[in-house]
Amino acid sequence: MKTLGLPEVSDWTIRNRWIWSLLGVLILWGLLSAVTSQLSLSSLSGVAISSSFLVLVALGQMAVVTTGDGNIDLSISSVMTLSAYVALIVIGGHDSRLFLGVVVTFGLGLLVGAINAALVLLARIPAIIATLATGYVLATASLLANRAIPGFTIAPTLRAIATARVVGVPIMAVVALVVMIAASLALNRTAYGRTLSAVGQNALAARLAGVKTIRVAAGAFLASSVLAAFTGLLLGAYVGGAFLEMGQPFLLQSLGAVVLGGTLILGGSATAVGTMFGAVLLVLIVTTMQIARLPPGTQDVVEGAVIIAVLALAGGTTLGRRTKPPVASAAK
Repeated sequence: MKTLGLPEVSDWTIRNRWIWSLLGVLILWGLLSAVTSQLSLSSLSGVAISSSFLVLVALGQMAVVTTGDGNIDLSISSVMTLSAYVALIVIGGHDSRLFLGVVVTFGLGLLVGAINAALVLLARIPAIIATLATGYVLATASLLANRAIPGFTIAPTLRAIATARVVGVPIMAVVALVVMIAASLALNRTAYGRTLSAVGQNALAARLAGVKTIRVAAGAFLASSVLAAFTGLLLGAYVGGAFLEMGQPFLLQSLGAVVLGGTLILGGSATAVGTMFGAVLLVLIVTTMQIARLPPGTQDVVEGAVIIAVLALAGGTTLGRRTKPPVASAAK
């Protein structure tokens, strides 16, 4: 039986970077279980629900980050908030209007994603600026929607999807798992996933190889906004309404889940499985700070410090691999 040496193990972990976020989840869960009695299978269910919303948003953020050039979608929090308001207004608490609400939510996501893609890919505005500006516009629209909404009545079917459980398993966790599997298959088993990674690694080389780079990158921005819109719809149903800046916590956390999960911040390589584990790990970190009764401001500082540390480590490692000089070939 062949045993794996350190080089083989190192290569495997590089190809499967999600293993670190999974180990982080297991270690942190074990430590918390050992030092406190507040964690159990029921609390694990609560962590799963909280993670589910973050997973959906983070998968869209992951797609944008994979396109490279330092692309990040900063409009997702505003998309979530506006989507929650618009969906509640359109559906009005009636199952008969649920389909219309879903269509409107999908349309809102497509519209915002198309605007972001046009600003970044056609107008050549840096993504961090373009999506931030889009977010400000959407925040203004949310203010208007907040004044126009008559009340908060959730359609029964929508509430069931967001809050119900099947055999003790939250439906939202199942939804997040299905979307994660679909994203993983799209990244690893489809032509689009391969071309998306190629664009993130070297857009010029991909263009010379015949890849329609603008179309591929635009698909990532569309996916990010659509997932954010549907997450806002489901989150509104879960909390029983909508409120201003309800999507704000997901902005930093979505990026944190992506980098904690092993997606390269420089683009070109993503892992949907790692993004899911990264989201769970981030929720566990927040849970730990809440158990320790840290002030909200301190929690934000700790979250930011963790994400910065991971970004620095990932960025330095990736840069080192890209700039490492090639080994000279033997003379003939």
